[in-house]
Amino acid sequence: MNEHEFEPVRGLPEALPAGERLLWQGSPAAVSLALRAFHVRKVAIYFGLLMAFRAGTELAAGAGAASAAGAALALLPLAVAGVALLGLLAWLTARETVFTITDRRVVLRFGVALPIALNVPFSAVESAALWLHRDGTGDLPLALAAGQRIAYLVNWPYVRGGRRSQPMLRAIPDAGRVARILAEALASHQGGVATAPRVESAGTSRPRRPQLAATA
Repeated sequence: MNEHEFEPVRGLPEALPAGERLLWQGSPAAVSLALRAFHVRKVAIYFGLLMAFRAGTELAAGAGAASAAGAALALLPLAVAGVALLGLLAWLTARETVFTITDRRVVLRFGVALPIALNVPFSAVESAALWLHRDGTGDLPLALAAGQRIAYLVNWPYVRGGRRSQPMLRAIPDAGRVARILAEALASHQGGVATAPRVESAGTSRPRRPQLAATA
């Protein structure tokens, strides 16, 4: 038994109202989430540099190569534990996350210890964008209409910071297809025209700026 066992619809706190259609559901890719939200790669590089610095310090002090290597390797268990812990947290977070797109809203259900369901109706969305990464995953931040706000800390890691925090579907596999579904749903709801997302490869880091995915 788990806290989500009695959900009337997977990923939703209540059954869909009459007339509302489910268009897509999915979860983030754990590896992508670990790299870009929990910064596992950066932490590993940090420990690598720390180990190199420690070895260099030992050599500068006149220690032999074996002694310097031993001093550096003494940090290895801490490095492995730190990276493994972040990886585990990323995996748990991805496992407990369900993104839902209907023809009326986006719902983000997440939280390992404290489950949260963030409901974002299309009426509160000004536009959406797509950040696409080289591994095929992507992020879809939702720019909220004037007067709409969400708390950054409460909704991390599915939020984009800045002057106004934005809810964000993060580390989505096949993000281009999901962006098109969202663009069409937003356009249909808001009476606009769906525009295909322009995609820019982001490498392993975040793109310089988001590419347009949908707008009213």
